[in-house]
Amino acid sequence: MSLNQRVGAGNPGPNQGTATETSGLKKIVAASMVGTVVEWYEFFLYATAASLVFGKFFFPNAGSELDGIIAAFLTYAVGFIARPLGGIVFGHIGDRLGRKHTLQVTIILVGVATFLMGCLPGFNNIGYWAPALLVILRFVQGFAVGGEWGGAVLLVAEHSPNKSRGFWASWPQSAVPVGNLLATLVLLAMSAILPADQFLSWGWRVAFWLSAVIVVIGYYIRTHVSEAPIFLEARAQVEAEKAVSYGVLEVVKRYPKGILGAMGLRFAENILYYTIVSFSIVYLTVVHQYNTSQLLFALLIAHVVHFLVIPQVGRLSDAFGRKPVYLAGAILGATWGFFAFPMFDTLNPVVIVFAITIGLCFHALMYAGQPAIMAEMFPTRMRYSGVSLGYQVTSILAGSLAPIIATALLQQYKSWVPVAIYLVIACAITIVAVVTLKETKGISLRDVDAADAIKHGLEPVAAGR
Repeated sequence: MSLNQRVGAGNPGPNQGTATETSGLKKIVAASMVGTVVEWYEFFLYATAASLVFGKFFFPNAGSELDGIIAAFLTYAVGFIARPLGGIVFGHIGDRLGRKHTLQVTIILVGVATFLMGCLPGFNNIGYWAPALLVILRFVQGFAVGGEWGGAVLLVAEHSPNKSRGFWASWPQSAVPVGNLLATLVLLAMSAILPADQFLSWGWRVAFWLSAVIVVIGYYIRTHVSEAPIFLEARAQVEAEKAVSYGVLEVVKRYPKGILGAMGLRFAENILYYTIVSFSIVYLTVVHQYNTSQLLFALLIAHVVHFLVIPQVGRLSDAFGRKPVYLAGAILGATWGFFAFPMFDTLNPVVIVFAITIGLCFHALMYAGQPAIMAEMFPTRMRYSGVSLGYQVTSILAGSLAPIIATALLQQYKSWVPVAIYLVIACAITIVAVVTLKETKGISLRDVDAADAIKHGLEPVAAGR
């Protein structure tokens, strides 16, 4: 009996509800999450360090404190520019060779780049070589992260039951605040223990060096996962039928609307997130000289709540649909700036925690459902490339520029109001994308493959899951 026959119609297939299948799915989720925690710990560690340290350490000759921060955020943006390239390269490799091996490579790359960042001398030691080397390592880091997200979420989504894909696939998303939480926790500990001059000179490096330990653990766990049957079938089909293609060029040719739709969904979510976790630091430390340790502690609490909320929002997307939950997040996200910045201005620690936490809860309404929605947009043979392009290309226009634009607006207008309006515009774009989206709650990924086969005159992979 063929693999297609065993998993196709007449057989419920793997992870459709038994205790053994659920246990196996949990292992897949854990493997995906651990690696994602590692990669985003390192990626967000850079974001926080750019806000607190890098402006002074690598750009001490900037005209003002805000100028130094903007320069640091420009190197931060390099990682976002590299991410689509990583998405293209690793998306092609992942669609051809598999999600598992791709994820093993990305975790090593980002780990090495991050560790070396912690070894860099500052501007006062080697001059312009310091920011130049920082940019190179940031590019490598972003390149690796660009291939990470698609593989991690698809490893789970392609193993998940149709009726609960939103819930299971949201778990890799919840690993992102865990990574951010760990980065914040380490920086909080170092800034609290060390005097300010020692934290700026060497204390921040410890957080980067610690990534080596987490990388080893994450790599080991990822060696013990398996590819989803639906991917193995799609790969066998590509190998058997020379007319069947896969990867970046194919997905751009066949599914341009899917890529644009994914980019529209991503736009507001990405801008909202980096406004909350990066620009909030700038606003509170520069405008109000708010205590760094207290601010990091506020972010710590917010990340914990964010982690807990994301899987529950994933459940909501399975129960009520992808569109209404996502739409609620975009609408509420548009309001955040108008009440959050006045809350920041109170300088009340509890109020500040609430402002950041509410923003991340709004963000979760969009972020949790992304893996399921995007996985359901593309057939298996080009899914990795499709979701990586839609997700990562948007980061150039959205997340990479959000802290820079927000900081520049603050510098120009001396007010938070333009930043709040910026968020409204971003959310309006995403609202349009959501309204035009096709509802895919509960759809079978095999049916997506079958529709693709019919549309392009291919031999369909067995459907019915």
